[in-house]
Amino acid sequence: MALTLLMMSVDSTIVATVLHALQHGLGTTINWAGWSLTAYSLGFVLMLPVSGRLSEHYGRRRVFLGSVVMFTVASLLCGLADNIFLLIALRAVQAAGGAGFTPSATGIIVDHFGDERDRAVSLFGSIFPIGAMIGPVFGGLFVSHWSWRGVFLVNVPIGLVVIVLALRYIPRDPPRDKVDLSMDITGMALLGCGLLAGMLAVSSLSEGHAYVWLLVVVVLSAVAIVTLWAFFRHISRSRHPLIAPDLIWGASFGPVNLVNMIFGGTTIGAAALIPLYATNRYGISAFDAGTLLIAQGLATVVLSVSIALVLRRTGHRLPLYVGGTAIAAGLLLLALKPVCGVSPYAWLAGSAFLIGAGSGTINPATRNAGLQLAPDQSSILAALRSLSLQIGSIAIISMTTAVLAGSADPGSIQAWVYVIVALLLIAALPLVARVPEHHGSW
Repeated sequence: MALTLLMMSVDSTIVATVLHALQHGLGTTINWAGWSLTAYSLGFVLMLPVSGRLSEHYGRRRVFLGSVVMFTVASLLCGLADNIFLLIALRAVQAAGGAGFTPSATGIIVDHFGDERDRAVSLFGSIFPIGAMIGPVFGGLFVSHWSWRGVFLVNVPIGLVVIVLALRYIPRDPPRDKVDLSMDITGMALLGCGLLAGMLAVSSLSEGHAYVWLLVVVVLSAVAIVTLWAFFRHISRSRHPLIAPDLIWGASFGPVNLVNMIFGGTTIGAAALIPLYATNRYGISAFDAGTLLIAQGLATVVLSVSIALVLRRTGHRLPLYVGGTAIAAGLLLLALKPVCGVSPYAWLAGSAFLIGAGSGTINPATRNAGLQLAPDQSSILAALRSLSLQIGSIAIISMTTAVLAGSADPGSIQAWVYVIVALLLIAALPLVARVPEHHGSW
């Protein structure tokens, strides 16, 4: 399962490194090439709640295997695509497969790791930053020595190995007698339309400030608000809702979801823009700017593993306070200019390391805080956590790029963005007191 997550996290960053080569290889524009990223994000977010629900209904192992097969086949077809429109469609299918990994795999861990499942879930999460680090490196190697198609085709042998290992080592799903297998189609449609309209509205912000684009943003935002309101109203009244309302805004679950969105999602989005910031403000080369994320990723991995081993002693709130404060401090340092003769690269690397350390500190707590409340609904809770992270990340990236698009000094503007995000995190720290505390296994 860790190998599967590694494959998915590599794919989330590797494609961005080959956009230029992809553009020329398929004879398209950079805008359409960029839609290969947008389509994946859209498909991933839309399918997360659905995949969580499918895992609860049809079994984690079945959904896990089906997701791997879909992701692998779609990756093969992406590597063989001969026009950009087919590639965009296949990227959405690939995302639908990838969206099933985390919910089903989390459910499998919760079901089969017994008293060690809290540590297993935490260690499981440390795989993501590893893939995010090595993705750009492999992307550069494929473009330099092979083709952009390699970033998709590399998933095929990995996927085949995962399928063989999963069939051999993952226990079969227990019998599900007398289980209601009905799906909330109305809820799925309303949530899908709301998320799609909302993401398109945020994405449209980066197209500029022309009147036509402002009108598009307003219309899409209105559609998102209406359909999401209808979704929340529907699940509050439905006997078998797509997602139980308490899991979204309940007294215990609501604070956990907000903490994931604010401390997790916004941090992911802000960190992803560090290379752009390094280039715009200090003129650091694209390659050197990309290596800054290695410092952040290494810190995340080390702290995630370390905190996972001591989480039963610390509880959930202490790592959240410490990690959230560290992330805010790292963002503020990013915004400041280097002092004491420190080079810009070293200053940014140190700031990125501090942000990564904060992210690694909060990750085990944010993963376990919701799961320990309702282990029997682990797949849906894992999907909600991933959805919260995606929404926070996409919002920060889209809003920041929209602000930078019309700026004559994007480096300075982005510095102020980091200040604002840091202040948001500091203001949200009292929310941690609402997160359910827990010590020991669950």
